[in-house]
Amino acid sequence: MTDLNAIALRLHEAAMTATAVPQLEAELSTADAYEVQRLSIKQRLTAGERHIGIKMGLTSKAKMAQVGVNEMSWGRLTDGMLTEDGSTLSRSRYIHPRAEPEIAFRLKRPLEGKVTALEAYAAIESVAGAIEIIDSRYKDFKFRFSDAVADNASSTALVIGTWHNPNVDFGNLGISLEVDGDPVEIGSSAAIMGHPIRSLIAAARLMAERGASLAAGDIVLSGGATAAKPLQSGTFVRARFEALGQAAFLVGD
Repeated sequence: MTDLNAIALRLHEAAMTATAVPQLEAELSTADAYEVQRLSIKQRLTAGERHIGIKMGLTSKAKMAQVGVNEMSWGRLTDGMLTEDGSTLSRSRYIHPRAEPEIAFRLKRPLEGKVTALEAYAAIESVAGAIEIIDSRYKDFKFRFSDAVADNASSTALVIGTWHNPNVDFGNLGISLEVDGDPVEIGSSAAIMGHPIRSLIAAARLMAERGASLAAGDIVLSGGATAAKPLQSGTFVRARFEALGQAAFLVGD
């Protein structure tokens, strides 16, 4: 039998020590992969971190095709992953970190199970531009879908810009990701499932399938709007969002 606790501890220690580990020997079922994720994040919660929401992954058809699946993934966020907007992120804390711009939601009421777009909109307290830093714990950034799910959907840190009134039309906002002032990725919030609200709807459904739900106060990262960009020490990374301002950080050693 596969020891899920042992896998969870291995991935947790890899994240805490920025040490790459081999791809999992055996492919896990989706249910087991999410259980490993839960057990791994439980280590952080036991150490004093606090659950603050979730991130969505594989929210574009291109990314689904790339890994050979037809379903999105999600991972858990803790306050230990939060990096203040405009602050310095230490490159040495990560293995092969990459940044991608996203639309973030903060909820004012719970969402659970199958919800409509109107119900999802009504649950949003505020919306913001954000940057997620992803960092697979596997060597060479190579993994199967279940490996990634077990590894918390590669989530490792997030930077959130200014929160805005949810009445902002965030369905097709222009987005640019800059490194040292030069645009390196250009995209639109429409790249997130055609509209980011669909990611929030999917988040409620997918969590319910694992016996979980979104709570008031939770943050939901809706998925990458562009390709992810590898981070290099000494660079300044900024994402600009039409109508939502920006989010930025400096990459330290």
